[in-house]
Amino acid sequence: MKGERRMTWKLDDSRPIYTQIIEHIQMDIIAGRYKPGDKLPSVRDFAMEAAVNPNTMQKALSELERSGLVYSQRTSGRFITDDASAISNLREQLARLQLEQFLEKMKQLGYTWDETIQLMKSISREEE
Repeated sequence: MKGERRMTWKLDDSRPIYTQIIEHIQMDIIAGRYKPGDKLPSVRDFAMEAAVNPNTMQKALSELERSGLVYSQRTSGRFITDDASAISNLREQLARLQLEQFLEKMKQLGYTWDETIQLMKSISREEE
């Protein structure tokens, strides 16, 4: 992450900003942009990167600490958990949520389970 320039985060006013920050950091962890044990940027640096108020960033990071995904060392800052199972569990939890939302939308479109599977297979073949 060091030295890597990133664009301002895409946050919208439709949901609480701190919730979107939490989701953004969770995705960065799951995607491997932050590895277990990595030091996170300071609240101020993170807030500048996300273009949000430092208090909002502090709230999001505190919530990530409560969840166990991030921990603090008083004089050293915040770090990503070394607990690989916690990261794996978060990954599965977020994947399940995405699938549930997807399947609900497919049901709203009138697709049966079998039709959804067939469509997914068809799209998968097209991408190969």
